[in-house]
Amino acid sequence: MKENGKAPHRHDISDNLWEKIKDLLPGAAGKQGRMAHDNRRFINAVSWIIRTGVPWRDLPPEYGNWKNTHRHFCRWRDRDVWKTIASEVIGEVDTQWLMIDATYSKVHADGCGAVGGNQAIGRTKGGSIPKSTLL
Repeated sequence: MKENGKAPHRHDISDNLWEKIKDLLPGAAGKQGRMAHDNRRFINAVSWIIRTGVPWRDLPPEYGNWKNTHRHFCRWRDRDVWKTIASEVIGEVDTQWLMIDATYSKVHADGCGAVGGNQAIGRTKGGSIPKSTLL
């Protein structure tokens, strides 16, 4: 997949996925309403934001203006376009981008490093009384 003679980013959607969703998108050829300028570039921009987790303002310029892209994203959200896309591709799990966040990983009480079990869980370095209560 090469767009405008440029190599694709690693976060861009695949040609196979694009073929599945392109006819579901608003602004597609043959649909009522104004034709979209470049739905694929927009989908790639949203994909980049989701996969990198950065703020919208950090969207690379080759994906377009961040503010317009965010506005477009919100319009599709309000019209349930993203739900339509998700329902079309939900059967294909892409484990390449699977991530486990530390907030979901819980350590057993014996794994906190305390000798003999969990007696030090919840205690601060200065003891059991927080510094804010000391005079």
